[in-house]
Formats: sequence, structure tokens, C-alpha cells
Amino acid sequence: MNAAAERNESARSGPRVPLRDHVATSIRRYLGDLNGCDTENLYEIALRELEIPLFAEVMQHCDGNQSRAAAMLGIHRATLRKKLREYGLS
Repeated sequence: MNAAAERNESARSGPRVPLRDHVATSIRRYLGDLNGCDTENLYEIALRELEIPLFAEVMQHCDGNQSRAAAMLGIHRATLRKKLREYGLS
């Protein structure tokens, strides 16, 4: 664990909230914000909205090293490069 992560960990108090709980809260809020309107591509929207900050944060955590980031994400480096280009993160 790097020094910044150790500081964040020691500053945190209470039990960790699982990532899925944060995602569920955000999805509930988004659905509420639709205000009764339907959407037909929620899966695509949700993946994009998750992948963009996920890739950005992991790339920052790995100091821009795509090989390390791809390994951390459990995806092939070529897939990561493609997604970074697609989302304008490269």
C-alpha cells in the first residue's frame, strides 16, 4: 500500500461500505432523476458511467502505466488502450 492510501485508510473511520452499495445508491438516484421517463439503454449508460472514472482513477493510481493498470483491472492492455481512446482518456 502506498503512503497516500495508508493515510486515507487511517483517516477513515467506521466499517467500509461495499462498492455495490455506492453503485446501488447512485442508480436509485439516477432512476429517481428520470422522473417517470423511460430509458432504453440503461445498461450501456451505467457501464460507461462506471468505466470512465474507474479507468481514470486506476490510471492515476498506476502513474499512467497501462500495463500495471490493465493487470489491476484484470483486462488485456489492448482492451484498456481501446477503452481509454474511446472515452478520450488517452
